[in-house]
Amino acid sequence: PPHPPTPSVTRTPDTSRIYPIPHALHPTPQGDALFRPGSKCAPRADVINSPPMTRRSTLSLFLFLAALVPPVSAATQPTLIAKSVTIYRDNYGVPHVFGPTDASCIFGYIYAQAEDNFWQIEDSYIRALGRASEVYGEKTLDDDRLVRALQIPKLAQEEYDRASPETKKLVDASAEGLNYFLARNLQVKPRLITHFEPWHIYAFNRYALYYKFIFGKSGLKPAEISAVIESQGSNMWAITPAKSSDGHALLFINPHQPFFGVGQWYEGHVHSEEGWNMSGASFFGSGFPTIGHNDVLGWSHTVNEPDIVDVYQETFDNAGDPLAYWYDGKYRHATEWKETVKVKTASGFTDRTFTFRKTHHGPILAKRDGKFLAVKMAKFEEGGQVDEWYAMSKAHNFDEFKKAMSAVAVPMFNAIYADRDGNIFYVYNGAVPKRSLKFDWSKPVDGSTSETEWQGYHTFNELPQVTNPKSGFVQNCNSTPFATTVFGNPDPSEYPKYMVGEPDNARARISRRILWNKDKFTFDEWAKAGFDTYVIQAETEIPKLVEAFDQEHPAKLLDPVTELRNWDHLSKVTSVPMTLFLLYHEKQYGTAVFPPAKPKQTPLESLQAVVSDLEKTFGTWRVPYGDINRLERRQSGGEEPFSDAVSSLPVAGAPGDVGIVFNFYSRPEKDQKRRYGVAGHSFISVVDFGPQVEARSILVFGENSDPNSKHYFDQSQLYAKQEFKPAYFSLADIKAHAERTYHPGEGKP
Repeated sequence: PPHPPTPSVTRTPDTSRIYPIPHALHPTPQGDALFRPGSKCAPRADVINSPPMTRRSTLSLFLFLAALVPPVSAATQPTLIAKSVTIYRDNYGVPHVFGPTDASCIFGYIYAQAEDNFWQIEDSYIRALGRASEVYGEKTLDDDRLVRALQIPKLAQEEYDRASPETKKLVDASAEGLNYFLARNLQVKPRLITHFEPWHIYAFNRYALYYKFIFGKSGLKPAEISAVIESQGSNMWAITPAKSSDGHALLFINPHQPFFGVGQWYEGHVHSEEGWNMSGASFFGSGFPTIGHNDVLGWSHTVNEPDIVDVYQETFDNAGDPLAYWYDGKYRHATEWKETVKVKTASGFTDRTFTFRKTHHGPILAKRDGKFLAVKMAKFEEGGQVDEWYAMSKAHNFDEFKKAMSAVAVPMFNAIYADRDGNIFYVYNGAVPKRSLKFDWSKPVDGSTSETEWQGYHTFNELPQVTNPKSGFVQNCNSTPFATTVFGNPDPSEYPKYMVGEPDNARARISRRILWNKDKFTFDEWAKAGFDTYVIQAETEIPKLVEAFDQEHPAKLLDPVTELRNWDHLSKVTSVPMTLFLLYHEKQYGTAVFPPAKPKQTPLESLQAVVSDLEKTFGTWRVPYGDINRLERRQSGGEEPFSDAVSSLPVAGAPGDVGIVFNFYSRPEKDQKRRYGVAGHSFISVVDFGPQVEARSILVFGENSDPNSKHYFDQSQLYAKQEFKPAYFSLADIKAHAERTYHPGEGKP
């Protein structure tokens, strides 16, 4: 079914939190709203200039004025804040949220998300709270157990408790936006969460960052931790004004994330009267866009591999005291606690209780060679990521942006930046611990000695970075920071070996070629480059195949080899050689989705296997790439099977492993002929930082998850044609293209 069955839940509107009264209802320096100078009700000058009132007369006047204004109850506060927010839905359904305060914009932004895909927000939060087994049963029990072992809910509550009053306003608004959505949309039936708490967003942030991206770096085997963490790649570029035809810095934002589940993107725009004007994208459940641009600057992220996770071998050898572990010549005591996970079964629910343990290094998550293994992750307990991304989005120049990032609370992700002043910047961002060089940190280290303790963190300025290089460009495609550009790359000898973990790759090579070979880009050319389909790996892999063919001359492969020999190395939906090459590459070398064939095949054996497979499935090996490589939207969680009988679109993108800018990872579906996209180009944006910022963007599917919505699959039509839509930013453009304008809580037309 499109959605898992949902229990019937009776809900009443939530009124548990107090909202600030909209600015228009506050007294002003000129007097109460009822008595502004110049109004018909303004008091006479002789009253204004009369002698001071007595305490009694002042009290009487206060009570009189108070009686004129209806009391604002807890029940009406959400309505007041909602009425202060205006959501403009443009002709692609993208919400542009305008409000008097930053907090009011967050209220409106997450309300808009809930309108488009409440199912995904709730699902992400359920998983972040370690309660997925209450919905999905035994199959998510290991995930819940790991979330509980990492104490994600507990750390989230603690981070909220110590947050500043300003930050609490923001996260409060996020929870209240969701609660207001439920109160105003009683037809929506939550599967589990009927009331959202402000700390939930911190739990989701930790889950999205650490569970999905970082914990897998621990190197613990799936059998040891009962969890597998995977992620895809990303691309991002920026060029200086010297390489753009209009003399403006240009930015290319291109994260590669799953098309379904927790990591999918949502596009939106927030604009407050407190100077916040941020447009871009975030994961469902986030309070504001975390990549994108404001009036004067913008940035993107790609996944990097800084060494920010260590595994410690802990020595528990005291039979009389099982919680005692050896450290620096004496025993310390681990913390132990129990948690009960409710698990859905065919007959109802059952409780499963687990005992967890942690040392001062971190939670015990595995046992290997008789040693318990504790995992320590950078900035995991401290948090602060929401504050850093918020400060980045509020920055108005390069110095303010770097100051925001210098907190290094966001523990990983490369960043590329561009601004109106013509600056471009790359940083290999990471909360990288300082460590003793005596140890091999790629393996578990001895936890019984203080010599293996972290010695603080490297500062932001100590991370590899590039500013305004002579080459005029920076790029990163999940690749080494030491090949970011052509001139002025960071010197590897200046950084500790444990800091950087990734090599160069094919996507980075094709990116450098594109950016270096062209003298100047128009904005149209810049946008077109973001969907480039030249396959750089074909330059080296096809000659090896041809050489093998020329030595053996198998007659049955003559035509397929001729197709590949004459190919221009461009992926197109009409291309037969692209089909042959991709399937051949998968068998010979493997991709992020497919491992290479085992046992290892010769090049000719791999090509023959491809030809045979195509003939068996399609009746011919001459299959255009677009006939097998398809884009189809299914239920948000990604568990609904793809089907050849459902409408889908041909796509020219391919896995990044073949060295192509347009990334598109597809997989086969059981009993179906075609393969369907599951990750890759997911949110793409190009930005021109002129006097008035101009941007274009595209999502892989559309803003709304309802198959009956016209914004369910509308952007896919452009995506498949490698085109962008306008990303409206000025209020005039937004109003000119608005198909609906409303306040949160107002019913659909």
